[in-house]
Amino acid sequence: MNKIKNYIPGILLTVVFAVLGKFLSGLIPHNLISPSVFGLLLGMAFNPYITGNKSFNTGIKFVSKKVLKFSIILMGFSLNIYQVAKVGKYSLFVMCFTLFTAFFFGHLLGKLFNMNWKLSSLISAGTGICGGSAIASIAPTIEAENSDVAYAISATFIFDIIMVILFPIAGKYFGMSDLGYGLWAGTAVNDTSSVVAAGYAFSEAAGNFAIIVKLTRTLSIVPVVLIFSIINSKTKNNGEGAKKVDIKSIFPWFILIFLAVVGINSTGIISAEVGSSIAKISKFLMVMSLSAIGLGTNFKEMSKSGFLPMVHGFIISLLVVIVSFSVQYFVGQV
Repeated sequence: MNKIKNYIPGILLTVVFAVLGKFLSGLIPHNLISPSVFGLLLGMAFNPYITGNKSFNTGIKFVSKKVLKFSIILMGFSLNIYQVAKVGKYSLFVMCFTLFTAFFFGHLLGKLFNMNWKLSSLISAGTGICGGSAIASIAPTIEAENSDVAYAISATFIFDIIMVILFPIAGKYFGMSDLGYGLWAGTAVNDTSSVVAAGYAFSEAAGNFAIIVKLTRTLSIVPVVLIFSIINSKTKNNGEGAKKVDIKSIFPWFILIFLAVVGINSTGIISAEVGSSIAKISKFLMVMSLSAIGLGTNFKEMSKSGFLPMVHGFIISLLVVIVSFSVQYFVGQV
């Protein structure tokens, strides 16, 4: 019972911020700024007031990690196999270009800025795959320092905040379709939480598409971690063999649950009314999750990460955004 009580303060705080986010979003004409964006920004603004107060930490971490994944799983009740297959097919094509852009130019910039290859690689992985999750998965494989992890997460997250705000505006300016925008946000925005915020800020359909693309992109963690395991062994162990990687620990299992839910929904067992209700719950949980992530983000600490890693992350992120949009433009999806 005491363990459960430890979660309550943090969870309730994220509920309050989610309600505030929805209220503030309703005040903006045409829903230009989504509840998720407001939740994230409110959380970041409130972070200094709860820093050091351990009573909120447990609940906030639970919401930012577990509830976010659960909300994505629930979102599967509003999708069907056809939608997932269609969007996944397009996203794999675009991903080939964005992943190459992130790692190739990340490597070049790392050399140009004379950066530690591990830090440079972490920033590229965070930008090309899925933000903090990719960084956290690759860091132990290449034996990165904690400071490198902090730098990499900061470099990608700051740009994510900017993209969450500007992406919906740019998408509407270019007159993008829901599918085109979902592909763009899903392949170009870094962290899963930021994809959620940017996607649903455009439209509900675009948000659904963006998450499907993002989940497809997240699966690339497995081969990328294996590749970096080999690279690290060659640079450090002089042919002793690659460091053993535990696939079970890095595989994003919640994606399989999401696909199972989509499969169940595709059978027609779940009525449209029930599916719609579950989708609303999913959205609210997503806003809670974004609020929790904001509450756990100390902007002042992030600003201490240094100048060059930030420039590195900014340039790579911008290149991925441009490449993703350009590829879709030439194949007629924009």
